[in-house]
Amino acid sequence: MCFEHALNQLINTKGWMMEMQKRENDLREWTYMIAKNAGKDTAFADDLIERLNASDQIMKEYLYYMDNRTFLGEYSVGGMTVVDIMIWQMDHFKSDLDRGLYDMQSNPDKMFLMAFDTMLKMEKDSEGFLRQYGQDTGTDYPGKY
Repeated sequence: MCFEHALNQLINTKGWMMEMQKRENDLREWTYMIAKNAGKDTAFADDLIERLNASDQIMKEYLYYMDNRTFLGEYSVGGMTVVDIMIWQMDHFKSDLDRGLYDMQSNPDKMFLMAFDTMLKMEKDSEGFLRQYGQDTGTDYPGKY
C-alpha cells in the first residue's frame, strides 16, 4: 500500500507540475500578445512577467483579469487599485490628446499594461507615485496651474 500511495502522490505531483507549466506558458503567451498589441516588445513583456512573479498580490490581480476580463480589485498599493491607476492614467491620456499625442487613443491593451507596470513600480516606491498622484491638478496638462 505504501508504494501505491507514493506512486499516486507522484502522479498527482506530476499533474500539478504540468498544470503549473501550462499556466506559466498561457501567462507568457497572453502577455506577449497584449504587449504586441500595445506596441511593446518581448523584452518589456519578459520584464513585466518577472516583476509579476515577484509580487503575489499583483500577479493574482493580473491572472484574474487574464482569466475573466474583469478586474478583481482586492489589492491596493497606498490605497490605489489597478482600476484607480487606470483612471489616473486616463486623466494624463486626456491631456496627451489635448497636446496632439495619440499614443493610447485606441489602445486599451496599452492602458492595461501600463496600469500594471505602474502598480508594480508603486509597490517599490509608493511614496513617490502617491506624491505625484496627490500633486496632479486634474487640469488639461501637467503644470498648467
